[in-house]
Amino acid sequence: MEVCADLYLRPYYGDEDDTETLYHSEAKRGTTAFHAYATLYARVRNKRYTLAVRRLEDGDTASSVLAEFFGVLDGLDTEVKAVYLDRGFYDSKCLTLLQTHNYAYVIPIIRWGKMIQQELSEGWSRVIQHDLTGKLDGPAVTVEFPVYIDCTYLNGKYDEHGMARHGYAADAPFIERPRDARYHYAKRFGIESSYRLSEQAIATTTTRDATVRLLYVVVSLPLQNVWRYLHYEYVATPRRGGRRLWWWPYKEFVKVVPLC
Repeated sequence: MEVCADLYLRPYYGDEDDTETLYHSEAKRGTTAFHAYATLYARVRNKRYTLAVRRLEDGDTASSVLAEFFGVLDGLDTEVKAVYLDRGFYDSKCLTLLQTHNYAYVIPIIRWGKMIQQELSEGWSRVIQHDLTGKLDGPAVTVEFPVYIDCTYLNGKYDEHGMARHGYAADAPFIERPRDARYHYAKRFGIESSYRLSEQAIATTTTRDATVRLLYVVVSLPLQNVWRYLHYEYVATPRRGGRRLWWWPYKEFVKVVPLC
């Protein structure tokens, strides 16, 4: 199976004096305080299933969360083909963890430093060697990794002209060209739709209790696992080339759940 990890930030717009238990990050959507969660998904037969959900608190780091998720994967009796992480996991500690566990991976890079900014502003599709330096519970450690720079023509999209360049830190046997990195990383984009679906089922609350809010999130995300499984197994018709899924939106499923 393939797995995806993501950082999910739900903006908080309440009283600034009540943000002690919240997660603080860079400004996004008009706030720096969030109800934040880290999620781990598996892709099985092109469908997403939630494996783990973790609430984020101030002091949590991407590498500490990733280490916990790897503990979950180590406890599963299955082979992990690749790990796809969002850019929040792009740092030296996370890359070191990936290399230590020998996982194939793809992560979009962040334009830190003049060198990588220049690489992503000129030239054609190519593969370069890059490095990041960070402290790993002691002296600074440098981790080296390949970066696949994929170039695509914008063709006037969003009133822009010229070429767009996307960089991915990637190390996987099935990735040989920059285009491969972009293609495989696109597999994780469905995570955002999982969050949108969760908003349709998550209970509405004004409680400030972080544990209660986590419970609502934990219920809403795995509930989608049940819907996807039932949809594939029972609301589909076998045929050559794959099952034909019939219309059964998540909203309709959620309405049925209380009756079960």
